[in-house]
Amino acid sequence: MSKPLSEMTLEELWRLFPIALVESRSHWAEQFARERNALSERLPDDCRISHIGSTAIGGIRAKDIVDILVELPSDRDLRAQAERLSALDYTVMSQNDARVSLCKGYTERGFADRVFHLHLRYIGDCDEIAFRDYLIAHSDVARAYESLKSELSETYRYDRDAYTQAKGDFVRRYTELAKEERRASACAD
Repeated sequence: MSKPLSEMTLEELWRLFPIALVESRSHWAEQFARERNALSERLPDDCRISHIGSTAIGGIRAKDIVDILVELPSDRDLRAQAERLSALDYTVMSQNDARVSLCKGYTERGFADRVFHLHLRYIGDCDEIAFRDYLIAHSDVARAYESLKSELSETYRYDRDAYTQAKGDFVRRYTELAKEERRASACAD
């Protein structure tokens, strides 16, 4: 019998859930659409649900995990919304007053067939959308990101925190460029 996830050390969890990139898969968009529909039934009508992360970019290798950003008005209690999502088998990974991260599809035997990371935020806390859109519009940058992630996934296969941190400068740089492009475009209108 395997140990419950809640009793595993971080190192044990990283071994069970290594960072592994796969080729781009067309079913990621379909998985997102189905999950968005299920989320829409549990969340308030005034939220915005977006597909983010590498699985939303298309054409590049990614972890087989669909990332979803849910933005809610600032008068909503994020923790209460996270509680409602437990009915959809979401588990809280981390939380503070302005952000809650949840996951679905992690089992004592490893990843399930469909795995999701859900990010609950307040409206406007959505840099991931700017980054996603920039990479979709700039395939050369998307390929550079894929190359960086491929290298880092080998180096940090069993250390998700180090993997994420090592991508940080790249993500911040292109997120800022995306925001600059948006501001310039808005000024041109």
